[in-house]
Amino acid sequence: MSLFIGLMSGTSLDGIDAALVEIAENDAEGRPRLVATHAEPMPEPLRQRLWQLCHADRVSFAELAATEEAFCRLQAGTIEALLATSNTPRAAITAVGSHGQTIEHAPGGHGDGPAYTLQLDNPSLLAELTGCPVVADFRRRDLAAGGQAAPLAPAFHEALLRAPGQWRLVLNLGGFANLTLLPPTEDQREPLGFDTGPANALLDAWHARHRGGRFDEGGEWAASGRVDDALLERLLAEPFFHQPPPRSTGRELFHLDWLERQLTGEEAPEDVQATLAELTATSVALGIGMAQERLAAPTAAALIPCGGGAHNPDLLARLGRHLPETPLVASADWGWPADWLEAGAFAWLAWRRLQGLSGNLPSVTGASGRRILGGVYAP
Repeated sequence: MSLFIGLMSGTSLDGIDAALVEIAENDAEGRPRLVATHAEPMPEPLRQRLWQLCHADRVSFAELAATEEAFCRLQAGTIEALLATSNTPRAAITAVGSHGQTIEHAPGGHGDGPAYTLQLDNPSLLAELTGCPVVADFRRRDLAAGGQAAPLAPAFHEALLRAPGQWRLVLNLGGFANLTLLPPTEDQREPLGFDTGPANALLDAWHARHRGGRFDEGGEWAASGRVDDALLERLLAEPFFHQPPPRSTGRELFHLDWLERQLTGEEAPEDVQATLAELTATSVALGIGMAQERLAAPTAAALIPCGGGAHNPDLLARLGRHLPETPLVASADWGWPADWLEAGAFAWLAWRRLQGLSGNLPSVTGASGRRILGGVYAP
């Protein structure tokens, strides 16, 4: 058996997730098994620095370097904690798959400029600190091939959750929502996946502004408000929601300034929160309809939510109202808890890289073909 660690820090900036994943050495399919996990909270000073970088027009090189090093050392500490709590010797780790922290994602570029995606990461330092080989920089190879460089998790969803006789939907509800539509295994077509829009990013930011704290626990504040239909209509007029895939997005488009441009100033804060939750559910439903139309797919047998939003009863209830014929099924029912799919994906992508296998799905990213993703950094 080979052991891999996947590291993921998402757009919510709440911490680093580490997943220890086992893959049989003679398994050509690379079927993964989750062995252990560790979540390391993001220290508030580092979270604030990352937040500022995500929203900065100009950045000093010194600040960029200092933040990257602090983030890398937090990653190293996360790995150490995972190894200690799982009683795993360092020498048993084949490689670490590091996603890094996305600072800006612009697959369409800006103006006449080139497409780019920027993740803060220092795999050379991470290899030095941990003594483990590191695979990193997964996104830019797909971008170089004309793809969106995101989402990358659908390839892992296919390996883990595609099944005979069933159409399935996987929905990651992190800072942003991305969707994977999995045909049954007997269908020769590739999965379809894309970002549907904001999930927790706007909800968290609006909650922090008006109530403090990092997020709306259980969606209770959103549930106390009333959906403002006129505001929802203005938000849904954003062209991104109606753009056909491939597509991906981030804080570059959906941020508080974007929201505030749609406000009259007379809305109650809790009603805005309720409307933002409804925006997430509505845009997901629109995306599902778009995906099913593209593949001429029937109603899915299951919608599998993952990410932080999978613990938000208010958001899940809204999704259920939009999709009454599609049962919501916990990913844990298939042996993989909702919080650990993305970290697991980067462990699996590290395995793919060392095997010389492609890690992207052109049907998802729009790349001109399958590509081997990531670079390898020896300790």
